[in-house]
Amino acid sequence: MRKVIGIGETILDIIFKNGEPHKAVPGGSVFNGLVSLGRLGINISFISEVGNDRVGNIIQNFMKENNLSTDFIDRFPDGKSPVSLAFLDENNDASYIFYKDYPKQRLEVPLPRINEDDIFIFGSYYALNPVLRERMLEFLQYAQERKAIIYYDLNFRKAHAHEAIRLMPMVLDNLEYANIVRGSDEDLLNLFGKTDVEKIYKDNIQFYCEHFITTHGAEEIHFFSGSKHETFAVPPITPVSTIGAGDNFNAGILYGLLKYNVRYEDLKTENKETWEKVIGCGILFASEACKSYDNYISKEFAEKFIFL
Repeated sequence: MRKVIGIGETILDIIFKNGEPHKAVPGGSVFNGLVSLGRLGINISFISEVGNDRVGNIIQNFMKENNLSTDFIDRFPDGKSPVSLAFLDENNDASYIFYKDYPKQRLEVPLPRINEDDIFIFGSYYALNPVLRERMLEFLQYAQERKAIIYYDLNFRKAHAHEAIRLMPMVLDNLEYANIVRGSDEDLLNLFGKTDVEKIYKDNIQFYCEHFITTHGAEEIHFFSGSKHETFAVPPITPVSTIGAGDNFNAGILYGLLKYNVRYEDLKTENKETWEKVIGCGILFASEACKSYDNYISKEFAEKFIFL
């Protein structure tokens, strides 16, 4: 059976609404999407790190409850598990303050088993952090050698926009490893300083990675593959929280790749109809995640799907 392997930060999100703490949920960009996939019964391995403390215990127990393997979690004894404060505005969009205390030695975990046609997802600043770069490249090279589908979520936030030029060589490396790249309009503006998605694809993406998906909040989605450029409408919803929207869009895309049996070799030949179904899964999952303060699809929603 095909499986999904992800690498990324794990954090406890404390969500504030109207200046008051509302809820605390385990989070992290790749993590959120993998929890949704775990709730669907998909075989998930997650590579990450948390402190050997009470917050780390909460996160690890939550992973077990949601079918995520904890075999590749580094429980570091020095330092503390990271925490974020997420402040929701009147549109239920979040701004963040992060508190982190990592040790010097990071990601001391073995390589997970990866087979051909498995899916490997990575992204965010975690995929660019110079401290983690050597280990990140080990995982990416292994996934590439094993012919996994490598999915790169740019997730490049405004807080790092001033570092874009310095980090660009690592971004380009990541693009070259990837088989599919996803970025929001905000990511693209922060990273490339422009918003014309067709120009960004031709100037910055296509040479490195053929398949490129862009999301634009509640507006349409663009999909590029070589000379193809398709757009897909997004049904309107009234969100409760947009914190996990992009992460669950990614989860929906990965679910679609598995559900419609898109394999490594198929990426070169898949037609518009298949991609429309795959991206439809992304839209569905993102919309569902916006309906609650959780960062993932609900267990009730997951129960409606029969994976195989």
